[in-house]
Amino acid sequence: MLSFFNISFRKGSPVEAPVILTDMHSHILPGIDDGAATLDESLLIIKRLMDQGYKKLIATPHVMSDFYRNTPTSIQAALKKVQQGVSEQGWDIDIAAAAEYYLDEYLIDMLRKDQPLLTFGNRYLLFETPFINEPALLAEAVFLMQSLNYKPVLAHPERYLYLQHNFSKCIDLVNNGVLLQINLNSLSGAYSLPAQLLAEKLIDNSMVSFAGTDCHALNNIKFLETSRTKKSYTKLVEGNLLNQIL
Repeated sequence: MLSFFNISFRKGSPVEAPVILTDMHSHILPGIDDGAATLDESLLIIKRLMDQGYKKLIATPHVMSDFYRNTPTSIQAALKKVQQGVSEQGWDIDIAAAAEYYLDEYLIDMLRKDQPLLTFGNRYLLFETPFINEPALLAEAVFLMQSLNYKPVLAHPERYLYLQHNFSKCIDLVNNGVLLQINLNSLSGAYSLPAQLLAEKLIDNSMVSFAGTDCHALNNIKFLETSRTKKSYTKLVEGNLLNQIL
């Protein structure tokens, strides 16, 4: 395993930046999706997130029928490897895991059969949708989640084109009990200007329940550092983020 004792890390953001204690969306489990490829890479990312003030990281690997058919068993196995690595380094950070479910027929089938799904906190279920068009299954998926006493959390709504051009749809989702989670890196313009503008509008309207790094690799950290300098970041963290009670 990689030894960290002689490695110099960049400092985190200035201490005056408000701190989010828990990241509830990341891809730091090694080798099971498009995030960290190895345990050493996982540990490097974790160390940099610790520099940002995080005390708990909830990994959310993809579950997608066409690419990543992760299961609670495979995710828990990868989690144990990371937890052991963190323990060996003697780091004071809590590592947990849930999942990021892609809204497709595979997820609908799991919901219909009431198969066990990985959640975080008080039965919060993180899911994502296609980026361009609103999925026809969206309303049914939300209904099924809620009927099973899950609390649906829509990952990075600011990145979806069908929401960037239809803010009233964002309002409808929130009114129907869907919690919104923005990616912090959207505040730095890392994805696109429309994504940044929608993220800021959601913050201004107090519609954001969770914020995540969605960290896949080390190069994501530089955008996170930039995001923490934005006024919208401070407004977000000083609001009622549920991250702080996870």
